[in-house]
Amino acid sequence: MARKIGSRYTAHQILGRGSAGTVWLGEGPDGPVAIKLLREDLASDEELVGRFVQERTALLGLEHPNVVSVRDLVVDGNDLALVMDLVRGTDLRTRLDRERRLAPEAAVAIVADVADGLAAAHAAGVVHRDVKPENVLLDMQGPLGPGGSHRALLTDFGVAKLIDTPRRTRATKIIGTPDYLAPEIVEGLPPRASVDIYALATVLYELLAGFTPFGGGHPGAVLRRHVTETVVPLPGIPEELWQLLVQCLAKAPASRLRASELGARLRELLPLLAGMPPLDVDEPDAESADGAEEEAPARPAPAVERVRRRGAVPLVPGAKPADSNRDTHTSMRVPGPDELAGGARGTARAPRATGAPRPGSARNRAAARRRRAALGAAALALLAAIGVGTWLATSDDDAGATPQDTRTSAPASP
Repeated sequence: MARKIGSRYTAHQILGRGSAGTVWLGEGPDGPVAIKLLREDLASDEELVGRFVQERTALLGLEHPNVVSVRDLVVDGNDLALVMDLVRGTDLRTRLDRERRLAPEAAVAIVADVADGLAAAHAAGVVHRDVKPENVLLDMQGPLGPGGSHRALLTDFGVAKLIDTPRRTRATKIIGTPDYLAPEIVEGLPPRASVDIYALATVLYELLAGFTPFGGGHPGAVLRRHVTETVVPLPGIPEELWQLLVQCLAKAPASRLRASELGARLRELLPLLAGMPPLDVDEPDAESADGAEEEAPARPAPAVERVRRRGAVPLVPGAKPADSNRDTHTSMRVPGPDELAGGARGTARAPRATGAPRPGSARNRAAARRRRAALGAAALALLAAIGVGTWLATSDDDAGATPQDTRTSAPASP
């Protein structure tokens, strides 16, 4: 059902829903547009509305081929909306759900596009703060790039900053999606451009592996891993690409590359990746919040459930994994130092070759139990065999005895 957004726009059809609001296909004076209508509780927040108006100039001035441009910001009664360019295509999360992982050349080309868009934003003083596959759109109408990739555009600029008001979050809350949060955000430091680099490197890891480096299990465990654990190499990718990933996933923000440097370095690697197939690695087992691993299910989960467990940890009550913009801008408590220090250190979610259980995993422990049981059964069988052999030997001796011997061994008759 069509609805008016301000005096210039009409929303016709819902394209997707997220925790921050709903994206509509709309119409404006210059043709089709995408309209992100923020939630009513956000629209009724006077402080947020004031910040919304203050950010208008910065958001409207952000123009780049790899950025979904904001055309207008609408404040009208209970409506608070961003009017954006309409991209004919899909989002990166939808493609990941369909393909699980991408060939390295296509993955690097997409991330290089996003890095170029971030470079323009950072030069304008804008930090995205919520880089993830849901916020990367793929232009299906443009020409194909390296590895058959579509041009990638980053969307939702400014939404995280708008929602992250001091009154809403204070010093004990963080805004973002757990799988992609830089360690400094988890530790309560203010977000700067380097947080976008960390999140984008996490996206690249996910495109290559099919899962994020620190995701899985309870959100608290995910946040702790960002601070305490190190990422391990993905088997099968060139060392140059891996070192680039390691640098951009560094715990220290100053160690990471700038967006412009990342984009240039990734494009230099494209010839090296031409023709490489997608990686063949298994997703690590999920872990619970206290660091103990969950037991493996008795039966394999359906394919759709395996897809839903990958990617961002769903934190929004009622959010549907099929939504193209789920898990956006969720407020969480900042873990205390004791919580961040808890759990095993090192890398607990090491990728491994397909079918091989990870050391210490539930599958590995179950296999060890089966081996112990098998060894125990073999030992019992051996003991039984020895006993039977002894009995047979004794029986053979008895069978060879003379009748006199037999009578001698019998009890005397009364």
